[in-house]
Amino acid sequence: MTRRTRKLIGAAAILTLVIVYALAAMALAQSRPVQQATGLWQALIYAALGLGWALPVMPLIKWMERPDR
Repeated sequence: MTRRTRKLIGAAAILTLVIVYALAAMALAQSRPVQQATGLWQALIYAALGLGWALPVMPLIKWMERPDR
């Protein structure tokens, strides 16, 4: 598979992942346990939800940038 093809597939996968993750994060952020938490816990939860999408994307970007054979 060429690098260009991997980038196309990866871009579509990242877009899909970000949309699905954003919807899930919004649902979690509006859940009752988060809303009843104190301000510090809410800040930590929101920070974790805001940065959580980067973990699955990093290996995908590494795969996309792999050189051709």
